[in-house]
Amino acid sequence: MEKSRPHVILSAAISIDGKIATRTGRSNLSSRKDLIRMHNLRKNVDAILVGKNTVNIDNPLLTVRYVKGRNPIRIILDSKGSLSPKSKVISTAKKIPTILVVSENAPRNVERFITKGVEIIRCGKNKINIKKLLMILGKKGIKRIVVEGGGTTNWYFFKEKLIDEIVITIAPYVVGGINAISLVEGIGFSDVSNSFKLKKIKKLQNEIILHYVS
Repeated sequence: MEKSRPHVILSAAISIDGKIATRTGRSNLSSRKDLIRMHNLRKNVDAILVGKNTVNIDNPLLTVRYVKGRNPIRIILDSKGSLSPKSKVISTAKKIPTILVVSENAPRNVERFITKGVEIIRCGKNKINIKKLLMILGKKGIKRIVVEGGGTTNWYFFKEKLIDEIVITIAPYVVGGINAISLVEGIGFSDVSNSFKLKKIKKLQNEIILHYVS
């Protein structure tokens, strides 16, 4: 891991067949105990990062609720700046620090989010430059980030070899379907070489939590 960028942890709950959501976008795979696990992780990082699709489909708050602790900075990747101003992350941005990351070519009207308390970062010409973004976030004092997807966002982080830890909960469901979202989407790697080391296995009733490190 480069010391100049934050430590990146990927966190997700997946079905037995590796899906993070159904073909209709339903992603409620975690039990209450696993949600507590996820929120314990959130309170111990500086920022939580997701892509715009996660916000558009799930409309999450991205806060710490199942345990006591501080809320991390919320970072949303949205290269075109098309996020709905009515989304929960935008409507609560004056209370919880929120960063919207867009490309340099995103329309100027994304600046309207500033009045709602959102910080705008332009990074990358037509699409977001993840490596450059992490350098910017590191300079802001952000040392630990948890990435909570979705599949396309996860792919870009794996593609650039920017994942330092993976914490995956395998939930006792089978989702199936070619249109259901997998943990990692994108075009995928051409060979099997992106290896991680298994650090810990934990059984949580009907769930299994796998902890990998790079």
